[in-house]
Amino acid sequence: MFDGRMAQKAAENLKKLREEKPLVHNITNFVVMNYTANALLACGASPVMAHAQEEVEDMVSFAGALVLNIGTLTPYWIESMLKAGKRANELKTPVILDPVGSGATKLRTESAKRLIDEIEISVVRGNASEVLSLAHQDSRTKGVDSIHSVDDAADAAVILANELNTTLAITGAVDLITDGNLIYRVSNGHELMGYVTGTGCTATVIIGAFLAIDNNPVEATTTALAYFGFAGEKAATHTDVPGSFQTALLDALYTIDNTQMEEGAKIQIQ
Repeated sequence: MFDGRMAQKAAENLKKLREEKPLVHNITNFVVMNYTANALLACGASPVMAHAQEEVEDMVSFAGALVLNIGTLTPYWIESMLKAGKRANELKTPVILDPVGSGATKLRTESAKRLIDEIEISVVRGNASEVLSLAHQDSRTKGVDSIHSVDDAADAAVILANELNTTLAITGAVDLITDGNLIYRVSNGHELMGYVTGTGCTATVIIGAFLAIDNNPVEATTTALAYFGFAGEKAATHTDVPGSFQTALLDALYTIDNTQMEEGAKIQIQ
């Protein structure tokens, strides 16, 4: 049974986003930069992609949210992320981290952990392996490195969210969102989303946009993922191949209205 209150909240957040058109500052990877900017425009937000150390502190001062994505990582970019993140914290601007590939290499894993240690992160979004790789050596989630599915990661995610004092979003066939207390599951989405580069990164920037207009991280994240997943479902009604699906996904983000969102959201509270 899907939760009617959260479906209504998803529609309300989408309406508010389109009314307020918040600026979302992205320090993100080269692979997805163009597409995620277009996705933010399609949903009603205003994107800015700025990673130069000389301007990130100024740029984030105009933003409603800051998105940090380590997909094409360099040490220079980490310093930019730290500068922007610390300034965002001073301004009480929400920060979302996408730890792309964390757990795969030492640079990525240590950099993601450093960002979490030095910046107050509102939301971390990734797949199960990426998110669980963020546990420190003495974490009670130690030993879960073989967990790769959302369902298997649920208990560990609750523990880790409490330890990191943040909201975790583990995306997969069914998304899991937890702040260590509440657990939400979002069943929206379509399998074609896994055949297009950058859909995970796009989910992250959509969460950033919702965080800019909703100061409840767990509800902002849940409603954002329901919206993005529902857009995937709508896109798949127009095509069954990846190339045109990518374009149809942008179109769906733009055309979904509040009524459709409330009727289409598949959110459960555990």
